[in-house]
Amino acid sequence: METVIQYLAEMLSDQGSVRIIFIALAAMVVFVFGLGASWLVAGATDPIRRRLGVVDSDDQDRGRRVRVSVNTLLGPVAQYVLPREDVERSKTTERLVHAGFRSPNAVQVFYASKAMLAVGLPILIVVVCQWLPSIKTNSVIMYALIGAGLGVFAPNYVLDKFLQRRQRKLRNGFPDALDLLVTCVEAGLGLSQAIERVARELSVSHPELAMELALVNAETRAGVENVAALKNLVNRCGLDDIRGLVSLLIQTIRFGTSIAESLRVYSEEFRDKRMQAAEEQAAKIGTKLIFPLILFLFPGFFVVVVGPAVVALMATFSNF
Repeated sequence: METVIQYLAEMLSDQGSVRIIFIALAAMVVFVFGLGASWLVAGATDPIRRRLGVVDSDDQDRGRRVRVSVNTLLGPVAQYVLPREDVERSKTTERLVHAGFRSPNAVQVFYASKAMLAVGLPILIVVVCQWLPSIKTNSVIMYALIGAGLGVFAPNYVLDKFLQRRQRKLRNGFPDALDLLVTCVEAGLGLSQAIERVARELSVSHPELAMELALVNAETRAGVENVAALKNLVNRCGLDDIRGLVSLLIQTIRFGTSIAESLRVYSEEFRDKRMQAAEEQAAKIGTKLIFPLILFLFPGFFVVVVGPAVVALMATFSNF
């Protein structure tokens, strides 16, 4: 084992050996990329896929047409890059649903995009570095590895940002939806009618939450039980506030208690929770202001207060 390690160290210390290894790796990358490109071309030219895409796109809008084309291109490659573990695949599916991507091919497109970026970015870096002869071979290899890492982890970062933005929009619209729901139920509407009215009223100010409530009403009309439709709402949103409301509604439906009274109690508790969260954020302001004070205000304060004294001392000592 030590002999093998010494041999590898000697090869890496030699510039010629490093160049040979780099050429071999580049050839492997080009081969894999060419194989993937051939699969893409085969998927794009497949008559069955093309006819299915044409039939589907005739009845849908332009966005749907683009998604069909992307799925057609990435379909042959996606099956080779999907994770084998069902746990990881289910977690990714849940994150995609919470981020608003509900297409059946969303998981395949996500992992195929990661694979294409992990292969395409190193190739792009190698091609660009060919026009910069001052960059050494070791640096090119390091940049290519960094590009591959970015290609693997960048989609996860982008997905997290989409998820956080959508959940923030849902969280901002939830208080208004709760107040409207309490008002509608107290006015005599049933739960399904109240959800439908709230979804219609929030379609302009909070379209994401309005769409989720409209889906609940659509599932109920399609024959899904209210409990199952409300649980599907929790699974699509992934917010603790909506989970608490759905749990309350499910218990109310199961035990036959008053929905209006239960919603009124939950609304009051939710207001108290929002007030406590606001007080918590206000209490943290003092701690958060320490760093701006130290970085920006204190240097200027010391310059104004101590600066003249330092200048006077320097002038006094310069006379000696």
